[in-house]
Amino acid sequence: MAIASRTATTTWEGDLPSGRGTFSDTSSGVLDEQVVTWGSRTRAPEGKSSPEELLAAAHSSCFAMAFNNRVSEEGVTPTRIDVTAEVTLEEVDGAPTITSSALTLRAEIDGLDQDAFEAAVEDAAAGCPVSRLFASADISVDAELL
Repeated sequence: MAIASRTATTTWEGDLPSGRGTFSDTSSGVLDEQVVTWGSRTRAPEGKSSPEELLAAAHSSCFAMAFNNRVSEEGVTPTRIDVTAEVTLEEVDGAPTITSSALTLRAEIDGLDQDAFEAAVEDAAAGCPVSRLFASADISVDAELL
């Protein structure tokens, strides 16, 4: 049985270089009417989104949750966790391919030593469902306990 299921619909109009897509019917509604274009994906965003941006948001939030959960197992509550994900689109064998997601974690956590921090980072990286989805991508984590 599924823990969760979410949906979104993209309607595309026009050709790839000059056309545009619009998200709608998202489960929460917060992404409805967001625009995506090839230019926003491969050049400047100009106020529009891209699949890579959405994947970065998914990966950073998923990792933050997995890390927070793992740290709570140590009996501490983080003061603050900042996770940034940089998802990269590259040409591989002549085709656009999402090749990596680089995570940067900066965490303020009283009562957690460096060894426990590093163990929590490793466990979160392995346990985050989005990381597991990206299993064939190069995923790196630059983590620092502040």
